[in-house]
Amino acid sequence: MKRFVVISLLLAVASFTARSLTWGDVNQDGAIDISDVNIVINVMLGKSSNVNADLYRDGKVDVSDVNAMINLLLGKQAIVEVKPRYMWIDASANFPVFADSKENIRRDLLRAGKAGITDVVVDVRPTEGDVLFECSVIDKVTKLPYWDGPYYRMYNRQATWDYLQAFIDIGHELGLRVHAGVNTMVGGYEYYYGMGKQGVVFRDASKRDWVTVLNTSDGLVNAMDDTDHHAKFFNPANDEVQQYLLTMLADLAQYDLDGVVLDRCRYDEFLSDFSEDSKAKFEQYLGHAVNNWPASVMTPGMAVSPIPYNTPTYFKQWMAFRAKVIHDFVVRARDTIKVVNPNIQFALYVGAWYSTYYDVGVNWASNKYNTAAHYPRWANSDYKNYGLAQDLDFLLLGAYAGTESIYGTTEWTCEGFCRQAQTLLAGDVPFAGGPDVGNPTGWPDGGQGVAVTQTIDACINHADGYFIFDMVHVRQFDYWDDIRQGVKDYLDSLGF
Repeated sequence: MKRFVVISLLLAVASFTARSLTWGDVNQDGAIDISDVNIVINVMLGKSSNVNADLYRDGKVDVSDVNAMINLLLGKQAIVEVKPRYMWIDASANFPVFADSKENIRRDLLRAGKAGITDVVVDVRPTEGDVLFECSVIDKVTKLPYWDGPYYRMYNRQATWDYLQAFIDIGHELGLRVHAGVNTMVGGYEYYYGMGKQGVVFRDASKRDWVTVLNTSDGLVNAMDDTDHHAKFFNPANDEVQQYLLTMLADLAQYDLDGVVLDRCRYDEFLSDFSEDSKAKFEQYLGHAVNNWPASVMTPGMAVSPIPYNTPTYFKQWMAFRAKVIHDFVVRARDTIKVVNPNIQFALYVGAWYSTYYDVGVNWASNKYNTAAHYPRWANSDYKNYGLAQDLDFLLLGAYAGTESIYGTTEWTCEGFCRQAQTLLAGDVPFAGGPDVGNPTGWPDGGQGVAVTQTIDACINHADGYFIFDMVHVRQFDYWDDIRQGVKDYLDSLGF
């Protein structure tokens, strides 16, 4: 008979204590008792679908699971910590499947749970900037583009039920933890192929000043006038933008969520933002006026990489200032959410490529990590003070390497990204890392089941959890069993 292992995730970060996840506590009520045994029996008899009843993650619930519960109640089994597994659910890509069908939501959340996923992140604010939940300041999404074979198409939602609430209700019923993902610093999107425009910055001309100003080789350009920038990013330093987003997050925190994950909580790109508002705030940061704006900060059209040897006078201060803007907003966002519901876990999604992440103004490392010592070309001594790790409950890390670069010790390998993050984060926040199984580096045509399984091994053993993007690719290429195999291999390594 298999040995029983109770699964417990203890996330302790700074002053935050994350909600524990104990498998064996099937109904997640904080106690392991006869009610949990009854659920396992009901799942075995086909009367319930709670994924936590599959204690061994072997794809079945049988008498061994019941015996394990009994042994636990008798105190004969040990408690072992294991790591969570997150799956992202992009709004646009999955919209035709989920927008009008709770049955499809249930089907795929059940698939995810049976594959060994413990947490799902439901994207409820896509890049258009509208939302899929009740919000007092932002319109609801009614249509989104999606990829259908060789074409993009638009899907128009007919249902009126609350999209986010459906995921919460069904996910919790199945025993999954449900997090809301939001694309943060976005206000609209101009679609490809003449499919139109969507978002508040297109509906409301008064919001034009909220949109980022780019320092292009042709001069300062509002992104609303730049056709190369389809996603219309806000200026993160704009006070009205920040208040708008904080109100949105306060509304979101009223839901019975396990977590909120900020995505695209960053600047649009290297050349932004050069508005008069940002200039004034930068001068306040420096303590004096800036002459020869913007050339004394960044030369117009300056390439993101490699950084020139002779950088403008205030370039490094500008890099630190942008990191400070994002840091300060993240702290405000965290505090806003925690006031509404202190039990909601607060997180960021970031790309794992730290060596070039300065281009979007985010320092996701610990403030104990001396960035300037390792990257003196773009970081000064102040840059490290705006590290975000200690201000988060957890971090989702996009370890987006290709199918030929799963194992390794450096950036642009799945394993290497996670190894590097251990150093960068300095233990200040637990993180989950993993692949985008649809990106162009060997993934987009499918048939990579073995590689999917390998990413679990490569990432989870060098992180505090596993993260996979996106459910649409897992469904399209039928990677469910490959995820299950990777999770089983991991659990077997713990002596299950």
